[in-house]
Amino acid sequence: MALYDPIAAIYDPWSRSVTEDIGFYVDEAVASGGPVVELAVGTGRIAVPVAEAGVRVIGIDQSGGMLELARTYARERGVEALLDLRLGDLREPPVDERVPLVVCPFRSLLHMRDETEKLRALSAARALLRPGGRLVFDVFSPSPADIAETDGLWLEREEGIFERADWDEGSRTLTLSVRGGEAAATMTLHWLSALEWRRLLDEAGFDVVGLYGWFDRRPHDGGEDSIWVCRRRG
Repeated sequence: MALYDPIAAIYDPWSRSVTEDIGFYVDEAVASGGPVVELAVGTGRIAVPVAEAGVRVIGIDQSGGMLELARTYARERGVEALLDLRLGDLREPPVDERVPLVVCPFRSLLHMRDETEKLRALSAARALLRPGGRLVFDVFSPSPADIAETDGLWLEREEGIFERADWDEGSRTLTLSVRGGEAAATMTLHWLSALEWRRLLDEAGFDVVGLYGWFDRRPHDGGEDSIWVCRRRG
């Protein structure tokens, strides 16, 4: 069973308030001309709006339950023909096509447990890109205040859906538990500093052409969130 299968049914209600990134990724997709590969496509929260903008999306996810919800969402919005959903691992995406843009939204690269796995995922993304193509993703590195405010507490994220963050600054890991009704899952996220991401991107064959602190494209000033726009080198 894939990590998100147990909470597929509550994923959209859990992430209902997360909308600030949608326009950013739609703009990137439209500017690329498509098609776009989205790694960790989930329930289509980003992919369906991209398809609604007229851009074809190849969406990859390990969770069959999440992909079924994405198919339903695309069908309801009338864009099923523009969404090609495939079961697979973002470290070995089942994609033969070469595209101008690969995206990995909603901090999904933090599921990679160490730098070796992150580099493997970045290298796999590069292999999908045409020369000069772009990889766009977002990640976080928590502030001391965020850790202090949330560590070890069950908080109601949305009505009837609770999450708990257990932070380990020594190993730089977040163990995130989610529960709603009978659905529950626990996952571990592994963060890096911006400097470490730059080094991995360079090693994977990318040049950083944009680094933002939020989805309104404000410059990154060392804050928690970082949004990366990278060009394939060579």
